[in-house]
Amino acid sequence: MAIEHHITLETRADTLAYASIKAASSLTISKAKASAKKATAFSVISLFSGCGGMDLGFRGGFEFLGKRYAKLPFNVIWANEINEAACQTYRRNLGSHIHHGDIWQMMDSLPPEADVVIGGFPCQDISVNGKGAGINGQRSGLYRAMVEVVRRVRPKVFVAENVKGLLMRHHADALKTVLDDFSALGYSVTHQLYLAADYGVPQTRERVLIVGTLPGVKPFEPPKPIISPSRYITAKQAIDDLAALDEDEEINHVWSRAGKSPEQGNRRLIADRPGYTIRAECHGNIQWHYELPRRISMREAARIQSFPDEFIFASKLRETERQIGNAVPPVLAWHIAKAVAQCLK
Repeated sequence: MAIEHHITLETRADTLAYASIKAASSLTISKAKASAKKATAFSVISLFSGCGGMDLGFRGGFEFLGKRYAKLPFNVIWANEINEAACQTYRRNLGSHIHHGDIWQMMDSLPPEADVVIGGFPCQDISVNGKGAGINGQRSGLYRAMVEVVRRVRPKVFVAENVKGLLMRHHADALKTVLDDFSALGYSVTHQLYLAADYGVPQTRERVLIVGTLPGVKPFEPPKPIISPSRYITAKQAIDDLAALDEDEEINHVWSRAGKSPEQGNRRLIADRPGYTIRAECHGNIQWHYELPRRISMREAARIQSFPDEFIFASKLRETERQIGNAVPPVLAWHIAKAVAQCLK
């Protein structure tokens, strides 16, 4: 399909926005890793890591929409992801400590110990938009792999992320099973629903975080919302400076040409509200821009997920779309990580 709308750089402000992304994307991994290690104190194993949204949040030391998120005292020493394209993005931005493959086949290569285990076990069978197979489904049943890692490593704290659907009435038994399986390992386990917009993410994404702590570790205190609904970051505030940029694969500012669909993907962002949840399996039918006659670009979607501009996705459009949609928003993860750090002090 031909490009529906072509916009050129016309103003100095637009040029500066373009230049700032270019400059940010040129940051080297080695510099980021070196500076991160200086502040690290607690070792982390990351499971189902995807492109690294949660890992970036735990590391900290990034900027989003003009706000600096300080480095946190965590060092991800080992990560795992089954999707090679996501691994490539992870390596480009976070380092080479990610291992590609089936987690069940990699149990014997796990580090013998770590202070924290984190991961968002696959949720397609629990998602409101999924088939409803629950934790007995092929994908969501992988939570058992996380239980096994926690059993082997015995971290002081673990953090497991999943979708809001886990709290639905027909998944009540599944939630109880997940909580009981972690509790049986000797952990004090809590769970809570978080709205990403409450923590500075320009998106109404809701996610369940399950946190477990060993005896002797301070109880986990969920971070309190930092923004009231009347002050949520809006879609326009998050992406308006990108509107006049031409497509540019180098900074992931490319968009799907998919037309209107009778099934999904017809929602248009509302300028003065946070963005809708970015989905992983939207098959090109990502939300429409609130003003322009096109769907939002991958860079705009990354902004709505709170990825900093220097985080570059090393894949084509469909894989990038999937990586962004599967990710834990780094800014939300940062607030969770900060609370975890308090447990370990």
